[in-house]
Amino acid sequence: MNKKDILELKRRFKKDACTFTRLCGCYVDADRNKVTSFGQTFLNLEDEEFYKYLEIAKKVLSGTVGNNLLELEFPIAEEAPGGRQQFLMGLRESALKSDELMDAFYDLVIDSYDYVGNYLILVFHDAYDVMTKTSDQNKLDESEEVYEYLLCAICPVTLTKPGLGYREDENRIGPRIRDWVVGAPDTGFVFPAFTERSTDIHSVLFYTRDTKTPHSEFMESGLGCGSKFTATEQKLTFQNIVKEVIGEDDAESDALFMDIQDNLNGLIPVVEDETSEPEPVPVTVDTISSVLAESGVSEDQAAVIEKNYGEVFGEDAPAAEHLVDPKLVEANAKRKEKLELIQQVESLKQQLEETRALPVEPEDGEDVPAVKTYDVILRVKPEKVSQIHSEIINGRKCLVIPMEEDEHAAVNGVNTTV
Repeated sequence: MNKKDILELKRRFKKDACTFTRLCGCYVDADRNKVTSFGQTFLNLEDEEFYKYLEIAKKVLSGTVGNNLLELEFPIAEEAPGGRQQFLMGLRESALKSDELMDAFYDLVIDSYDYVGNYLILVFHDAYDVMTKTSDQNKLDESEEVYEYLLCAICPVTLTKPGLGYREDENRIGPRIRDWVVGAPDTGFVFPAFTERSTDIHSVLFYTRDTKTPHSEFMESGLGCGSKFTATEQKLTFQNIVKEVIGEDDAESDALFMDIQDNLNGLIPVVEDETSEPEPVPVTVDTISSVLAESGVSEDQAAVIEKNYGEVFGEDAPAAEHLVDPKLVEANAKRKEKLELIQQVESLKQQLEETRALPVEPEDGEDVPAVKTYDVILRVKPEKVSQIHSEIINGRKCLVIPMEEDEHAAVNGVNTTV
């Protein structure tokens, strides 16, 4: 699923476009007990509940593709009878109206979802009548297919903090009544995937709010798919692989790592048209080898990094943009700019020292040209030379250089407001 597919579904999650047919849920306590469960027609909900549940559903389709949203594929074994994909297919076909299947699904989540605390399992059923689109993206008044899917959201349920509040029944300020509040989804999924505006029963769209530590155990045991790195995990893992070899916490290794980031950033395609999504550039072991060489990493260190990189990521090569930290790229640009400025100043100083001691014609009786030291050396545009003259100002001899309003001056290589 790409960004356009996700946005097409998400745009329908509003009062006048929503077509959710049914909502089911189960509240689970910290001891993994099913406290209560329910099922009802979604469109019959009171407005206040309707919008709150709709907001939760929207969250499952929020975030960045490849980071918060991961497309997982079912292995062949899970598409056979008894597999998790087949179970989800049956749940979808029941339209969430089978209490037996719903209980089995809740048990599946409870057994495979590693979470400390109370949480709410919500499952939405929808049937989206996908309209045909022309080449210019205008909709035609005819159906292409009906995309029937399930949306699951697993939300933490936490106890409100203690505090003081107004006790209306007693007309006084007293301890606030603490209650259990359903939070934004921590994990969720959409099955089947909606790929290129069509049903893809071989894939599921997985959602995680925490991109550093997603529930990989639920990807594997709950959905029956192989776990997959988020972009954040890929970036942090890559940083660990490199820094374990080149070192860290010293200026030289930090500069080397920033150069690696800079060269990786150069691989990211430039977005010329906001309406199009550029193809991500996979960073293979060969690509990493070229980047390390370009960055000045030694051959021995590069060999270790390439080996570890291949073992961790294998054939699932991360996209270049997933390995780059924009803050480090920006910091490296400032570092290079500062170094360049220092080099320019040093070069100007050297030139100044060389030009301060200029040979003059030897006086009568001298064989070797004398060296005269100048206190003021000017570098001006040729057209300015004829304009320079001297004046006595406040009793002191001064050089006067006329300047226009739009002209600027630099003294010893430094811009001034003179």
